[in-house]
Amino acid sequence: MAKNKIAFIGPGVMAEAMIAGLIRTGLAAGNDMAAAGPRAERGARLAEKYGLLFTQKNKEAASGADVVVLSVKPQQLENALGDLKGQIKNGSLVLSIVAGAGIARISKAIGHEIIVRAMPNTPARIGEGITVWTASDRVSVEKKELAEQILGALGENVYMEEEGFLDKATALSGTGPAYVYLFMEAMVDAGVHLGFPRRVAEKLVVETLRGSVDFYDQSDEGPQHLARLRNQVTSPGGTSAEAIYYLEKAGFRTAISRAIWAAFERSRDLGEEGSDGRELPD
Repeated sequence: MAKNKIAFIGPGVMAEAMIAGLIRTGLAAGNDMAAAGPRAERGARLAEKYGLLFTQKNKEAASGADVVVLSVKPQQLENALGDLKGQIKNGSLVLSIVAGAGIARISKAIGHEIIVRAMPNTPARIGEGITVWTASDRVSVEKKELAEQILGALGENVYMEEEGFLDKATALSGTGPAYVYLFMEAMVDAGVHLGFPRRVAEKLVVETLRGSVDFYDQSDEGPQHLARLRNQVTSPGGTSAEAIYYLEKAGFRTAISRAIWAAFERSRDLGEEGSDGRELPD
């Protein structure tokens, strides 16, 4: 891993999370990495903070790299792919974290077949993310191990044989933190409505969520079925039972399911829009 040169095309927050994670875990040093993007001030900050090479030219960053990470926004992908066509050296690994961008589309655009597609989520920024990934048929066992090492710097990762699961992962885990934050925000607002100061309501909600997840992970019996855990705090005729009855009556589960399905369809739309040349939304 230490001998691999890694180039990031698009130095956004997720790219920085990967850079920081690779350095934190000792998998790469700053001078093993390069990043390319249009904003010189952003590049200067990254270069100063991590000791990497920054350039505004995608070709320059990718030149000679053993791993090229595509980390641009979906609406910037076509331009980036155009810059990289014919610029990836033979045997290099291309790792894409661009939502909705399929392996076939990337491969055709850059003339390269050793491609891994991954979908991390925002907790990756602190090494607590979950990434779902897959690989093209041309990715060797050794390259898969390399990809797993890189993605491991972001947290846990799950490999799927079928690429179709990547759009599904985008909807479930990639977008998942947004659902969690919205739910937490609603709980905090309810706490304020009950009369708690907002800072107190936020602390109660955050620690409730943190403790609930830790209890799931660290139970003496190992991870338990979620319904069983819920039943443990739902006494017959009690406050939890009353609250859950209202949530079910209001269509809570259905709303969550439909929201995730909508995100899945949008992820597929992003790929289709980019592949036929139509302009992607901001």
